[in-house]
Amino acid sequence: MNKLFYGDNLEILREHIPDNSVDLIYLDPPFNSNRDYNILFREQDGTRAAAQIKAFGDTWEWNSASAQAYQETVESGGQVSLAMQAFRTQLGGNDVLAYLSMMAPRLIELHRVLKEAGSIFLHCDPTASHYLKLLMDSIFEPRNFVNEIIWHYRKWPTGKFTFQRNHDVIFFYSKTGSKERTFNQLFMERAASTLKRFGTAKIVSGYDEEGNRVPSEMADEDSAGVRMDDVWEIGRVPPIKQLYPTEKPLPLLERIVEAGSKKGQVVLDPFCGCGTAVIAAQGMERQWIGIDITHLAIGLIKHRLEGAFPGISGYEVLGEPVSLPDAEQLAEEDRYQFEAWALGQVGARINEKKKGADKGIDGRLFFHDEKDASATKQIILSVKSGKIPPNHVRELRGVTDREDAAIGVLLTLQNPTKPMQREAADAGFYNSPWGSIHPRLQILTIAELLEGRRIDYPRTNANVTLKKTERYSKLPKKSKLLFAENDLEVR
Repeated sequence: MNKLFYGDNLEILREHIPDNSVDLIYLDPPFNSNRDYNILFREQDGTRAAAQIKAFGDTWEWNSASAQAYQETVESGGQVSLAMQAFRTQLGGNDVLAYLSMMAPRLIELHRVLKEAGSIFLHCDPTASHYLKLLMDSIFEPRNFVNEIIWHYRKWPTGKFTFQRNHDVIFFYSKTGSKERTFNQLFMERAASTLKRFGTAKIVSGYDEEGNRVPSEMADEDSAGVRMDDVWEIGRVPPIKQLYPTEKPLPLLERIVEAGSKKGQVVLDPFCGCGTAVIAAQGMERQWIGIDITHLAIGLIKHRLEGAFPGISGYEVLGEPVSLPDAEQLAEEDRYQFEAWALGQVGARINEKKKGADKGIDGRLFFHDEKDASATKQIILSVKSGKIPPNHVRELRGVTDREDAAIGVLLTLQNPTKPMQREAADAGFYNSPWGSIHPRLQILTIAELLEGRRIDYPRTNANVTLKKTERYSKLPKKSKLLFAENDLEVR
């Protein structure tokens, strides 16, 4: 099991995931709730730029793809067909209908792959939760609705004329009413008044022979607490610490995995983003399947897994380039995805495109080679999928100097010319305080990456690790979102 799939989750579900094979599903499908609520309900005239129309971007838009998904779902018949037709009557052709049209076939497939005793947790915000609830009812049936969980959190207040919007909704459904359904009862702390009266002792209540309730008594054993309710107070991941937009906190996913599955069972996240559900499943000894349509996400999950579970093995990544023709095809289809994939091969994150200071930098990688854990060194990376300008290595050298980077690296699909190699050699070496020497400018071809070659730089010393509490506070501002996962604590 334990597989990461790159690609459209609808295709992967249909082609790779068998019927009745998954015990627990968690999904947090992307939806840009930060847009003006009324814009989502606006009729679309079809004139938006094609580059903006991406089914799995921050917004799903009403276009030919979503219209086709709507048509296929309606023609399939059944309750979901009736629900979609009602949505069309109510909403017309707008972004919300596009969202529901793209979600419907995926939820149908998720119902198919879920075991009879399995459960699904659908995470959404209040913008579209009421529509998703009706859609879930049409697929999983209202009788299999278990809970509407409110995840409550705090954040900086915004707006003066509304109550603060500080919660998400998680719909919990079972596939059937099977008595074999996995549900591990969780507990929370008792109310202060109960603790004051009974402490942690188990409370025994009962009735006399006439049916009258008798005063509660304390048993000799301790209580597990109060059965957990459907309002969960769990803090968000602060934006400054997010590895990925909309990242959810690990304790939230651990709670869902703990409640809805047992050790060894299979957890599926079809919109896995930065992989928090995968990390929770791996840490709690479950098997897992993660699917995402971006190489940025797949690369990040791989490095999170390797950082959280050093030496991890026994999982597969499917759909990524494994040969030079694969990489060439990806570069031709989507240059941005190619950049993310290439950077992921060396453990780097793609750099957000900015004007000015970050021009010429596609990614960054950070390392420590001093006992002072605050002395963060950086490697800057440039990725080229096409023809390389003759002076590009010289420009990369200039950017490396400007950024005060230890090393500059060019990742290229094309073989470097001899003048490029000479320019890189002329840049000299980075001398690590550990005594190791590393070329200051390095050129790696994609073919070499696929063969296993990596950047030559000082790896984090086993005795030089960074405390979690210092992890972000002592880094340069630019590096806080991009910092590698595997730096630990100074001992």
